[in-house]
Amino acid sequence: MQRIGEFAAFFTAISWTMSALLFEQAIKRLGVLAVNFIKIIIAFVLLTIASTILRGMPLPFDAPLHTIIFVSLSGIIGFLVSDMFLFTAYGTIGPRIAFLFLALAPPMTAGIAYLFLGEALGSRGALGMTLVITGIFITVLGRQHGSSITAIKFNKEDIKGYICAFAASLSHAVSLNLTKFGLGDYNPVSGTQIRIFSALIGFALVSLIYEKGRTIGRAIKNFERLKYTAAGAFFGPFLGAFMLLYSLQRVSPGIVSTLIGLTPIFIILPETLIFKKKIRTIEILGALIAVAGTTVFFL
Repeated sequence: MQRIGEFAAFFTAISWTMSALLFEQAIKRLGVLAVNFIKIIIAFVLLTIASTILRGMPLPFDAPLHTIIFVSLSGIIGFLVSDMFLFTAYGTIGPRIAFLFLALAPPMTAGIAYLFLGEALGSRGALGMTLVITGIFITVLGRQHGSSITAIKFNKEDIKGYICAFAASLSHAVSLNLTKFGLGDYNPVSGTQIRIFSALIGFALVSLIYEKGRTIGRAIKNFERLKYTAAGAFFGPFLGAFMLLYSLQRVSPGIVSTLIGLTPIFIILPETLIFKKKIRTIEILGALIAVAGTTVFFL
C-alpha cells in the first residue's frame, strides 16, 4: 500500500510538471489571477464528472463535517494562499529561486506531521528526502546562478521575494498536513472536490475585491487562449490534485512532499527539448542526485 502511495506522489510531480509548462503559456496570454480562477472552475467540473461516474454522486454529500472543515482549509491555504505568495515571489526573485525555497517544504511537512500527526519518516525516508532536497537545491541554484552562489544580491525586492517564497513553502507544508488530517479514509476524488471548491470561493472573492472580476470576464470570452488553461487544469488541479490526496492516504506527508518536489527537476527535459533552453552540468548533477533519492523510496 505504501509503494502505491509513493508511485502516486511520483506521478503527481509529473502531472504538475505538465501543468506548470501549460500554465506558463496560459499566464502570458490571460494573466495570473484569471488563469488561477479558470483552472479551478475547469478542475471542479472534471472532478464532478469523475465523481458521478466513479461514485454515482456528483458532489460530496456524504463527507463528514471533520473532513469538510479541514480539507476546505487545506484548499484555501494550498491553492489560494500558497499560490498568491508563490506568484509574488515569481515577480521579484524569479520562479527558479522560488522553487529553491519550495525545496524547504518536505522537511517542514515532515516536521509538522511528526509534531501533530505523530508520523515519523524512518531511516529510508529520511535518506531519500535528504538526497532529493540536495538534488533540487543544486539544480535550481545551478539554473539561476550557474556554479556561483555569490551572484545572489540582496535588496528590498529580493527580501520581499524570499519572504514570500518561504511563506509559500510553509503554506504548502501546512496544507498537506491539513489534508492528511482531514481526509482520513474518505474518497480522494470527493476530497479533492472539497479542496477545489473552497479555493474557487477564495479566488472569486479575491478577484471581486481587487478588480471586480474584469480580467476574468475578458479571459472567459477568449476561447482560443483558454486551451492552455484547460489542459493545465486537467494535469494540475484535477489529475495531480487527486493523486496527491490518494498518496497522502497511504504514506507520510513528508515523503509525499519530497516526491512532488521533483517537479523542477522534471521540467529540465521539456524546457531543453521544446523551449531550447541550455542545460548546465551542475543541473545534470542535481538531477542525478534527486533521482537517486527517489530511487531510495522505491527500493
